[in-house]
Amino acid sequence: MRAVKIVGAGGPEVLTLVEDYELPEPAAGEVRVRVRACGLNRADVLQRRGFYPAPPGAPADVPGLEFAGEVEADAGGWQAGDRVMGITAGGAMAERIDMPGDQLLRIPEGLSFEHAAAFPETYLTAFDALIRQADLRLGERVLVHAVASGVGTAAMQIARATGAKVIGTSRSQAKLDRCREWGLERGICTADGFTAAMLEDIAGVSVVLDLVGAKYFAENLRALGPQGVIVVVGLVGGVKAEIDLGLLLRKRAIVRGTVLRSRSAAEKAALIDEAAGQLLPLLEDEVLHPLVDDVLPMGEIAQAHERMERNETFGKLVLTW
Repeated sequence: MRAVKIVGAGGPEVLTLVEDYELPEPAAGEVRVRVRACGLNRADVLQRRGFYPAPPGAPADVPGLEFAGEVEADAGGWQAGDRVMGITAGGAMAERIDMPGDQLLRIPEGLSFEHAAAFPETYLTAFDALIRQADLRLGERVLVHAVASGVGTAAMQIARATGAKVIGTSRSQAKLDRCREWGLERGICTADGFTAAMLEDIAGVSVVLDLVGAKYFAENLRALGPQGVIVVVGLVGGVKAEIDLGLLLRKRAIVRGTVLRSRSAAEKAALIDEAAGQLLPLLEDEVLHPLVDDVLPMGEIAQAHERMERNETFGKLVLTW
């Protein structure tokens, strides 16, 4: 079958489309899915560059963390023809993938494969960070960095559905303007960086969802209100930061780091189960809208990586077979 392979660490030129990728037979309890579409994520770019290797058990040379497609044969509680989507530690950018049945989500009727492929990684990440870990509640304020990204746009919509108020940052004012349609209360253009002084007119936010990392960490703590929570998801702005421990203590702040990719099968199944009960109804009722910037054929995977690295996108890039 066809698959995208990483032939060595480097630029987009190390991505190649192969015709003879072999997939072992599904293990007991696994479901074989015919992949129709995949979402592109920053983790795919980092893996290609050699900075984020796949965890043990995941394909080392086939990227892809989220997919949408059709079940090929009855297995794992699913029937042939069922439309499903899911997250994986790697290997989604192949024509087929084998998944445990309890790690799949059904695709709501009327939702295309392309939009379904833009849902799992971003919305599960945002849901886990904001609701399960930070316990975001009605009326609270959340600061979402890189709010126009895939996870950012998902977090914005989930926060709005929760009744929270969203402050978002982006280096593009045009992207911030577009975000207002999806629940952004206030946008902060960070073309010259982010400082807590930009939020001096409020007492502080309850939650910071940080998709940038070290570059903003010190200012995140200053922007946080008493007993607030910082959840660090992304590290594109660096991995090392200085912490004012005195300020951390005075604010009684909580700092959490999170990642989905390397979690155990049991942890992922629990997250999928909660998402099926809480997120899917919102998706069905069109409260949540996976935002797709563009859909490209899988043969243009290198161009998709180039676009992501240029930060041109609003929402997700999706690749299809």
